[in-house]
Amino acid sequence: MYINGDWSDADSGARFASANPYTGQDWAQMPRAGASDVDRAVQAAHRAFAEGDWPRWTASARGAALVRLAGLITENSDKLAEIEVRDNGKLFAEMSNQCRYMANWYAYYGGLADKVEGSVPPIDKPGVVNMITYEPLGVCALITPWNSPLLLLAWKMAPALAAGNTVVIKPSEYTSASTLELMRLVEQAGIPAGVVNVITGFGTEAGMPLVTHPLVRKIAFTGGEAAGRAINEAAARDFKKVTLELGGKSPNIVFDDADLDAAVPGTISGIFAASGQTCIAGSRLLLQDSIYDEFVDRLTDMTRAAVVGDPMDPATNISPVATKAQHEKILSYIDIAKAEGATCILGGNAAQPEGSGGYFVEPTIFTDVRNDMRIAQEEVFGPVLSILRFHDEDEAVRIGNDTNYGLAAGVWTNDLTRALRMSRRMQAGTVWVNTYRSTSYTTPFGGIKNSGLGRENGMEAIKEYLQPKSIWLAEPQAVSNPFIRR
Repeated sequence: MYINGDWSDADSGARFASANPYTGQDWAQMPRAGASDVDRAVQAAHRAFAEGDWPRWTASARGAALVRLAGLITENSDKLAEIEVRDNGKLFAEMSNQCRYMANWYAYYGGLADKVEGSVPPIDKPGVVNMITYEPLGVCALITPWNSPLLLLAWKMAPALAAGNTVVIKPSEYTSASTLELMRLVEQAGIPAGVVNVITGFGTEAGMPLVTHPLVRKIAFTGGEAAGRAINEAAARDFKKVTLELGGKSPNIVFDDADLDAAVPGTISGIFAASGQTCIAGSRLLLQDSIYDEFVDRLTDMTRAAVVGDPMDPATNISPVATKAQHEKILSYIDIAKAEGATCILGGNAAQPEGSGGYFVEPTIFTDVRNDMRIAQEEVFGPVLSILRFHDEDEAVRIGNDTNYGLAAGVWTNDLTRALRMSRRMQAGTVWVNTYRSTSYTTPFGGIKNSGLGRENGMEAIKEYLQPKSIWLAEPQAVSNPFIRR
């Protein structure tokens, strides 16, 4: 692990294995942190915040360090991507592009660090000036998932550091290796010891002790709804700030005036890219009656041609899912959908490409889906698409919003007024029109309802890691006895 600028094992000496999803074989060993390791990391981060130089560096100096880190990430993007592929099984082509793009988060927040400005509001008191400033929170716990470990860490770490905080990172136990490799670049960027720390381990043994540690003032978490709820409840006991980016069951809505040549591949990208392992996956496809049959035929033909195989092979379209447990979960949801009466028109089985011993699921499409089925309401987090019909705009809105989640939605139409209406009517933190799965460091991302709290990315995100302070300055003046009424 990486604590206070040093590499160390867990205090217990225990380790756990990380499996390659393509081969199904263990390829790395990680320290298995416990409560004492968590305390070491948090104490190091607290000392770096309370006594170290990082919060006292100028904002411009902190920003320059983040810009250096961005450059180092760009130089090492393929190495980082290869480690991520070994850990989570995603396509190397996708992860390589993602790692290069990820550098922009550190460059963006490096540039934003010295542009967080306070204010001097007008005060209705003569001889008094009020100033509003923004200060860092302290130690921030950053807990990341297994599907895009480094990218989703950048969403948290870049604004947290730009604001002057220190951090303790707990990556998923399934995908810790790339985060540890990133720490070598953090060192090269000149970020002081103790500012960034990484512990590796399991949720109950390391994650919850981190969340409940009294010196942690902020928790940023990406993951499942149940874990997010537990973190929010635990954080509330000590009034800690939280940012939660949780699950989704996002509707991807195609109207009959849409450009089908764009909407069909856009739908495939929305659900089968990354083997469906994204919180924003367009897992519910809503098709207008008049284009339903044609769209389903075109979608099925294009999906059937997808190549399932080695994530390092440029010819591969569908890579393995990240873990054995997730593989079993996805297959169980396919069985549930069949039992509930949905019709599986493509896929529906485990796959085993030649030479692989890993965790593959065929790209799967269900029709005859009702919105009250579990396959339409619960997050599968795999390459499984549910197709529903709708008649008109009002019905599309009703079906699309009829879920406990509210992370994202897609709308495909060439009618600008409809696009604007639907963007307003959809209950989601992000609405894409004639595109899907686009994100940027410049624009906020987050959900409503059970999809989470707070926002990541954009200018809004840095405020999630700052607290306002109101400072009053008054001219010295003689004051008569305040206890005598006149």
